[in-house]
Amino acid sequence: VEYLKAQYIQMGIPAAQGGENYFQDVPLEVGQIPEGEVILNGDRYDLGVDFLTFQSIKASFAQIVYVGYGIEDPAYSDYDGLDVKGKLVLVKMGEPTAENGQYAISGNGEKSIWSNMSESLGKRIEIAAEKGAAGLIYYDPINYDRFKARFDWMKEKDNGSMQLKIDQENQFFNLYIDTELAKAIYPDIVIDENRKTIDLKMELAIESQNNGITSENVVAVLKGSEIPNEYVVISSNLDHIGITSDGQINNGADDDGSGTVALLEIARAFKSAAAEGRGPKRSIVFLHVTGEEKGLLGSQYYTDVDPIFPLDQTVANLNIDMIGRIDPKRKGSRNYVYLIGSDKLSSELHWLSEEVNAKYAHLELDYTFNDDNDPNRFFYRSDHYNFAKNNVPIIFYFNGTHDDYHRPGDTPDKINYDLLQNRARLIFLTAWEVANRNTRLKVDKATK
Repeated sequence: VEYLKAQYIQMGIPAAQGGENYFQDVPLEVGQIPEGEVILNGDRYDLGVDFLTFQSIKASFAQIVYVGYGIEDPAYSDYDGLDVKGKLVLVKMGEPTAENGQYAISGNGEKSIWSNMSESLGKRIEIAAEKGAAGLIYYDPINYDRFKARFDWMKEKDNGSMQLKIDQENQFFNLYIDTELAKAIYPDIVIDENRKTIDLKMELAIESQNNGITSENVVAVLKGSEIPNEYVVISSNLDHIGITSDGQINNGADDDGSGTVALLEIARAFKSAAAEGRGPKRSIVFLHVTGEEKGLLGSQYYTDVDPIFPLDQTVANLNIDMIGRIDPKRKGSRNYVYLIGSDKLSSELHWLSEEVNAKYAHLELDYTFNDDNDPNRFFYRSDHYNFAKNNVPIIFYFNGTHDDYHRPGDTPDKINYDLLQNRARLIFLTAWEVANRNTRLKVDKATK
């Protein structure tokens, strides 16, 4: 982080927070796998067997509010007219169908994002928290064993989770429950979609030892010449995965050294233009985030806790994560890049990206991983996602994985520097066009 700070000082690009304050402190905590139990009407249910959570929870409830699928959507709402403030809510995976068998949200035979495991759980948690609920109990019998396998692996390795450090007294919590506990809470949960309040006695006693640490995002900004209060954020992550059990360094030259150096050179190009009196109309934010490898934590802190520049004035996020290598599936390809998410929120951004590439960069834009059904789920796995979930249009630039991904062999000598340069040039030119448009990008596919 000191190196990045020194680079921005040398370039003459100011710190986002004024002075030489380039660091945005990100409070984190490392928690061990918790232990504990739930007592439901006098019966005991054990953590790691009947339910899962990674949080410390001390609470008791005399009621649970069952809200069906826990959906809040323009086409359908389980929360309409319902007050769940301070209450514990119970939801299940899935989405409703109409009498004709069509899905109520899509209006046809297509499932919506509410049936997508990767995205829908986070949306359910976010909505319940926004409604003021104390916590959420989640029932998903299809995927419970998958969640449990991950929990068991982490417990065996004595490997707790890292998360943002927040006020524990007001912390929203969530539990994942198995079928036995789900039916003990509400026997008709599988067949009933109707909301109801369930009278019972539930006590949660779950403890974990958490150790607080602090990391930093590095944030610089180049002020726009005409529309300085609108922002284009260009991001990459500055962290990697450390060392192996036998002491080898995971070098991370591609992941995400390539994104980091690309972001620095893009910043240098913008600064050069500004020095010649041709700076961008909108402000450009250069955001190096921490904690990406631990769950997108640095970008989550920026978007959800402390956005230095307002998200409603942020017109786009261009995120760079691995652009220095070639995917083995594209062996011999010297002029491509994977684009993910360009059309998810703004049709204008997608077509602008296409036009910029056709006019200037001439790369092959590969949308393989932009497919909603792609099993890799890359759309949810890098820092752009925290902007996208807040309805900021995004593009994720990516070269695909390779045999050295998250291994010591990800070294600088394997970077394709000409291809890295071409990809970085495309990102700069795209950011330049976004920043200099007369009108800001339209968000025509908002998710909330």
